[in-house]
Amino acid sequence: MIAVIDYNMGNVRSVEKGFHRIGMDAVVTRDPGVIRDATHVVLPGVGAFRDCMDNLERFGLIDVIRDGIESGKPFLGICLGLQVLFEESHEFGIHRGLSIIKGKVVRFPSDMEVDGERLKVPHMGWNQINIKKPSPLLTGIDDGTYFYFVHSYYCVPDEDEVVITTSSYGVEFVSTISRDNIFACQFHPEKSQKVGLRLLKNFAGMR
Repeated sequence: MIAVIDYNMGNVRSVEKGFHRIGMDAVVTRDPGVIRDATHVVLPGVGAFRDCMDNLERFGLIDVIRDGIESGKPFLGICLGLQVLFEESHEFGIHRGLSIIKGKVVRFPSDMEVDGERLKVPHMGWNQINIKKPSPLLTGIDDGTYFYFVHSYYCVPDEDEVVITTSSYGVEFVSTISRDNIFACQFHPEKSQKVGLRLLKNFAGMR
């Protein structure tokens, strides 16, 4: 059973429906007992970093997330669920994250240009991934595949070893990370049609 963590931020129902479409048992929950009993844990999210951390603390979910990761069960962070794994975010000040992955979260520069045209922030729409190292999360997914992104901030890991894919939008940024049983992506697989469902299926098949 896959637990999709609900902390009042993000399109958790879309993630749940994505797993249902590939025939997997998934439930949206903030019940620590259900999350602990799950075989897989997913932390989605859209919105502000500080609000995310405040809600996770308010609902008593920080320890159960850490415990689940430490237990070795597969964990997937999506968008904001990727960013809060890091030590800190520079979104409207400096705010502490879960500190599970070393590094920080920074905003796209406001003066980015491509061919003389100013790039808008947030980065919104379809963009390619550049695969830097193999991962079971990307089984059957080719280098250069397009996924759907919506974000103004991106992660800067201290350690290159965690980087699975990068993408380009004015700057090259990290779009997927992995370490042990932790997998996380900046893009939204639940909004990325067939290729996104393939990624969710890959994750659901991990043990």
